[in-house]
Amino acid sequence: MNDAPAPAPAPAAAALLAPARAPKGARKETMALIGKVAGGDLVRDLVLLAPHNAIDRRKRVPIGETEDGEIVTIEAEVDAHLPAYRKLPYRIRLRDESGFLTVAYFRPNEEMLKRMWPEGQTRLISGKVTIYDGMRQMLHPDYVVDPAKGEAPPPVEPVYPLTQGLPGRTLQRTIQAALDTVPETPEWLEGSTVKAHDWPDFRTALEHMHRPASPEDVALESPFRTRLAYDELFARQCALRLRRVHRRKSAGRAVTGDGGLSVKMLSSLPYAPTGAQSRAADEILKDMAEPAPMLRLLQGDVGSGKTLVAALAMARAAEAGLQSAMMAPTDLLARQHGATLEPLLAAAGMRMAVLTGRDKGKERKAILAGLASGEIAVVVGTHALFQDEVDFHDLGLIVIDEQHRFGVSDRMRMVAKGFAPHVLVMSATPIPRTLALSIHGDMDLSVLDEKPPGRMPIKTATMPVSRMDEVVEAIGEARRRGERAYWVCPLIEESEAIDLAAVDDRHKELSAFFGGKGVEIVHGKMSGPAREAAMERFRTGESFLLVATTVIEVGVNVPEATIMVIEHAERFGLAQLHQLRGRVGRGEKQGSCVLLWKPPLSEHAKQRLDAFRRTDDGFVISELDYKMRGAGDVLGVQQSGLPPFRLVSPEAHGDMLGAADKEARLAVERDPALSSERGQAIRLVLALFGYTDAAELARSG
Repeated sequence: MNDAPAPAPAPAAAALLAPARAPKGARKETMALIGKVAGGDLVRDLVLLAPHNAIDRRKRVPIGETEDGEIVTIEAEVDAHLPAYRKLPYRIRLRDESGFLTVAYFRPNEEMLKRMWPEGQTRLISGKVTIYDGMRQMLHPDYVVDPAKGEAPPPVEPVYPLTQGLPGRTLQRTIQAALDTVPETPEWLEGSTVKAHDWPDFRTALEHMHRPASPEDVALESPFRTRLAYDELFARQCALRLRRVHRRKSAGRAVTGDGGLSVKMLSSLPYAPTGAQSRAADEILKDMAEPAPMLRLLQGDVGSGKTLVAALAMARAAEAGLQSAMMAPTDLLARQHGATLEPLLAAAGMRMAVLTGRDKGKERKAILAGLASGEIAVVVGTHALFQDEVDFHDLGLIVIDEQHRFGVSDRMRMVAKGFAPHVLVMSATPIPRTLALSIHGDMDLSVLDEKPPGRMPIKTATMPVSRMDEVVEAIGEARRRGERAYWVCPLIEESEAIDLAAVDDRHKELSAFFGGKGVEIVHGKMSGPAREAAMERFRTGESFLLVATTVIEVGVNVPEATIMVIEHAERFGLAQLHQLRGRVGRGEKQGSCVLLWKPPLSEHAKQRLDAFRRTDDGFVISELDYKMRGAGDVLGVQQSGLPPFRLVSPEAHGDMLGAADKEARLAVERDPALSSERGQAIRLVLALFGYTDAAELARSG
């Protein structure tokens, strides 16, 4: 354990983490409103609040040269007040050598306007000029100042997000005052990085973002905003890397076994595991044999056999006398995992149970007793597993399915139920390996990139919506063969009501066509139990067609489902299309996927759908999606447990993630305790972006 180094550079940290102050005369709720917009009320929260736009007020022209609709700054003399009558606004006429301009106010306070606009005096005003009936006018100017006092509107004015009750000017003044308290900061980036991009230092970048010299200064691609976005990515990757180093030093327990249960499990299978499954299982068992807790991501395409790999890890835990728990996000998925695992575990003589919110009374009591005594080796469940009354005899392994549906706090609550249990996280969303290492930088990675033998590739066809009748006929034929089908409608509008109406209409049309029976509907606005009941009827064969939004994207396993229809396929990302396609062809029969598109189809959309039709390899598709759409899609889905981005726009800055991760990895490898001069600066950037916990891990060694 190293001596605890000094905290992050004191003056800069103290200034940035100090409470911000509201301007003089502001209402008492001002800071609460600002906190709502900025994500907090510290100086750092305000100076990291990025403007989304800027108004250019640099154009100073005589009245006679102004044009309709432009924002200008004018210096002119107050000529006369023209009080309001009938429904007309209160007007003030201004003049200069080139002509007249009328300033207009609706619902005026006349006394205040007379003080603001004394006749015969000069005023400097800024706002939008409109021409009405041949006369130039300006409604409610943005700025009215007295040039004799040396006042002037800002040449370029940043525009920030607001909330009800918070005036834009108040927020601007608070940010400007906060910015004035920020000192120079030590450099946390490599000198070569800053030099290669010709970036300014952190303090200068902030200054240009909040006091822009031109509107381009606040643009996403400006050197100022890009530098700040890279700082944020760098801080995040340092935090992930530090968590990983700390975890590997944490006390855990080595889980070893003789492999007897695994042999029984494998000998019950009609096929041998794929090379990828064997490799992933070896990596996991090797991790479990280490005396530090495992945190490994098992990434595998739909149908690549993740469940068998998880079962082999559970068998190893059981060989060491330990229990395993598998967490799934919904009751339906938990029961489905239970049904898949049951024969594998039974072959090894391991007892398992499924525990969800649905289990009540005697049945629930029996499961809880079996877990507490250790008779139950494996439990599969939902959030119900976190509850206080769920006690384990000795929990050694936690498997989390679709971890993005659980927060880190959920994971920690589960970990607390055992002594430093090993954690295996599973994801069926393939993303490029480089990106996976960056986004899940605190985890080790195992990849399943082969499909088990016997899986037939799914036939994929694209056709315009005008051929929908043919698709409906094909579903009718599949029904007669005892098969089932999905029909997925996209989220089309901004309005949820219109989206639901679209799904509802399609459901009604298809129900009418098929005689009103056997057609289910599922969407996100239904209650959990109603949705699961509809899916259960589809799974058991009571219904043959499921019309749904993308809520069925992950994890539903119905081997009899052979047709997937995706309406308006051009609106979906490739990764999402791939997840949906993976819902069919999971049994003995050939699966088909029909992508219905609405003309006209852009060249880009045509390329994407063609590329998708030609391959069913999730990793190839994820690379294509990455190239066509950038890292934005992947980064845009925030990983649980990380603060949301403040300055990073995934679309504009996602491509810098790899470089930021590489720089973070090298920095942490060189100085894992962050005790050097640069290490101290890295502590500051961690605190700045909300990763103080990671800096503390470095200090504790």
